Parts: sequence; structure tokens; C-alpha cells
Amino acid sequence: MCPGPAFRAHLVVSAVTGPLSLSVFVHRDRMASGDNKKVVVLAYSGGLDTSCILVWLQQQGFDVIAFMADVGQEEDFEAARKKADKLGAKKVVILDMKKEFVEDAIWAGVQANVIYERRYLLGTALARPIITRGLVKTAKAEGAKYISHGATGKGNDQIRFELGCYALYPQVECPGLGTNPMSSVQVLELTPCPVSSYESGILEDPSSEGPADLYLMTTDPIKAPSQPVKARD
Repeated sequence: MCPGPAFRAHLVVSAVTGPLSLSVFVHRDRMASGDNKKVVVLAYSGGLDTSCILVWLQQQGFDVIAFMADVGQEEDFEAARKKADKLGAKKVVILDMKKEFVEDAIWAGVQANVIYERRYLLGTALARPIITRGLVKTAKAEGAKYISHGATGKGNDQIRFELGCYALYPQVECPGLGTNPMSSVQVLELTPCPVSSYESGILEDPSSEGPADLYLMTTDPIKAPSQPVKARD
């Protein structure tokens, strides 16, 4: 079984078939010698979550290959590549999957009139199976036995990525990493400043107002002064 929702990085074993056209940046001083069992391919975006996962996986003893799929999104791949390199990625793989995305996902979506709530064209959901193909292709090409992603533990993308990997390679494994990520309480104990956060629940209901006690470090806009106040020079 896979690790539970508390895990931000989920690992699955994968295999790949078919040709691969890659833009690869190799850091030879970081190449693993001999045993590839500790090589993981990470679905990397260059954002906060996957950057933290990249570092965390290294702390767990993995060599990390950062994978990015170009499906036509407005993305600074060079900046993301440099960031992954700086964070210690063993290799960065950028795969051009635009043609595959259009032919295998977009046209099928158009034919099925895939529109959610009459306005959302499900571009993110349609891209996930294509990205998953790239992940497993890269894992096979690199001899990696694990794949990781940064999708929310109980969200739709986790299911899309992981079931996609299961479909492409039925003998999938989801090994535990031996050390659970720190709980929110443990993280806050290490943080030298107060932290408060609200999300979900009533805040996702546009017809409702947030609770009055929500503002711990700021002021309710209704109670705030209409003119700005300069705190210090």
C-alpha cells in the first residue's frame, strides 16, 4: 500500500517502453555508482512544494532526477533547471510532450466536449496522464526504480499520477521511506516566528464570511482604517 495522506512525496516503481526524445543535463559528479535502487524520478515544477521534496528525498538517501514535461505551458524551464541543479538534483530531464498532449489528450477532450461547470476545460487534468507517461519513460531510461510527485496526499492529482503508473507498470511498489515527514507541530516548533494559517472549510463558500477570530496577525478589512498608516521611517 502507498503511504498515507500525510506524505507529500509518494514513491512508485515504474517501467517504460517506447522511444524517448529528451533534453538532458547531466551532472557527472553526482551520478550514482552501481546501485540504481536509490534513484528516484521527481515530477518537478520548480515551485516550492517540489523543490522542498527534491531536498527532502536527498535527505532520505535518494539520488533525485528532476523531470519536467513541456506540454505547452508558459514555463521558464531554464530557471527551473538551474534551481533543481542548485538544490542538488543528480540530473534534470526536460521532455517535449506538446505533440503527444495535443494528439492524445486535447483532441479527445474536444471530441468529448469536456467542460467542467460550463467553463473549465480541464487542461490540468488532461495533462496528468501525459506527464505520467514521461515520468515512467524517464524512470526506465535512467534505470530508476522510484517515481515521486508533489500532489496533495488526498487530492485528485495524486490519484492521476499513481494510478497512471500502476496502469503502465502493474507490478508497482510504494515503499515507505523509513522516516515520516515532520508533523505540522514539529515544524512550527522549529520555526522562530509565529505562524497562523487558514484554508478550506467556510473560506471556500463564497456566500459566507470568514469567522471574526480569523485575523490573528492582521485586522479585519472592515475594521481597518481607510487611510494607510506609516509604522516607521
